[in-house]
Amino acid sequence: MSRALLIVLDSVGIGGAPDAAAYGDEGANTLGHIALACAQGRGDRAGLRAGALHLPHMNRLGLGRAVTLATGLVAPGLEGGGEAGRHAAGTETSKGKDTPSGHWEIAGLPVTFDWGYFPTTIPTFPPDLIAAFLRETGLPGILGDKHASGTEIIEEYGEEHIRSGKPILYTSADSVLQIAAHEAYFGLGRLYEICQAMRALTLPMNIGRVIARPFIGEKQGDFHRTANRKDWAMEPAGPTLLDRLKQAGRKVVSIGKIGDIFAHRATGEEIKASGNGALLDAALKAFSHLPEGGLVFANLVDFDVEFGHRRDVPGYAAALEAFDARVPEIIAALRSGDLCVITADHGNDPTWKGTDHTRERVPVLAFGPGIEPSSAGVRATMADIGESIAAHLALAPGAYGKSFL
Repeated sequence: MSRALLIVLDSVGIGGAPDAAAYGDEGANTLGHIALACAQGRGDRAGLRAGALHLPHMNRLGLGRAVTLATGLVAPGLEGGGEAGRHAAGTETSKGKDTPSGHWEIAGLPVTFDWGYFPTTIPTFPPDLIAAFLRETGLPGILGDKHASGTEIIEEYGEEHIRSGKPILYTSADSVLQIAAHEAYFGLGRLYEICQAMRALTLPMNIGRVIARPFIGEKQGDFHRTANRKDWAMEPAGPTLLDRLKQAGRKVVSIGKIGDIFAHRATGEEIKASGNGALLDAALKAFSHLPEGGLVFANLVDFDVEFGHRRDVPGYAAALEAFDARVPEIIAALRSGDLCVITADHGNDPTWKGTDHTRERVPVLAFGPGIEPSSAGVRATMADIGESIAAHLALAPGAYGKSFL
């Protein structure tokens, strides 16, 4: 049994989703297209990185072979490999390509219902929703009211927001309503309060998340978002791996935004940090003290927020290489009987159109002392990840998924 470490590389998809066309994403391949861009010199940036994508440690665990399982293609720079881990390609079955859908399915609970979404019209939000929001909060009005990139919309409306005191509301292709406001001029506490009010108003609409997006800066060109983001998510619609661990009296440590994604239900000790490096530091530290039978569940968000949504190929490639360089630390942290799984929750192809997530399969890299290197094939559901961890930790089988261990 021993322990388990689950690391989600947020948005590191590997293409090949069988239903990608239904989402407008047929042909999207986050990792494959980054590798191709790097091989062609489009991943170069002076002072940051250059040349072919270099992920030797994850490739030994089977990353390149997972891409081939998902798409039938070989990603440049990720040839061979697979000699050090059990690898697979996970297929999302949930009705959505958003963060909660992916994480809930990883934790053994596919989303079988339809999320609520906002139309691509301008304005995008229903007038009665905004009217109720203004009544609840006493605000003078809102700005934005459309689908938008989070970084672009604060550039567009940031100065007007400071002058008027009106928050900036926007959405994306996900089931989400995001509210941006200035930390100093509007106030972080006040932003959180109005997000809580909006969370209550959007629950009947089946909107997956309301997200506070605080920013700082004085004028256009100077605005940037801070690390004080906060999510209000719907509770999972059934028991997840985390619920099963809690019921069994096991230790759970949630790193990064895991607590928010699961609405703080059965998420145990929650640890926040800013940046992939600090989040991995926190995960490894927590794992060093984890008792037998416990789970550390970490999300590394920078791949998605900093590079995927911003369509930054060199930045994304550099972040992947920085994580790969630390894989030996992860391996060294595993003692006899431990299991580590590295995976992703969806795609966010930085070469794709728009700025939204992309529907893709995800890599599944399972390793640890005693885990025999092999291919676990294309998995019918990402719930197989949670079910494999449950089996490793000697929990009774759940309702979805099959162990690949």
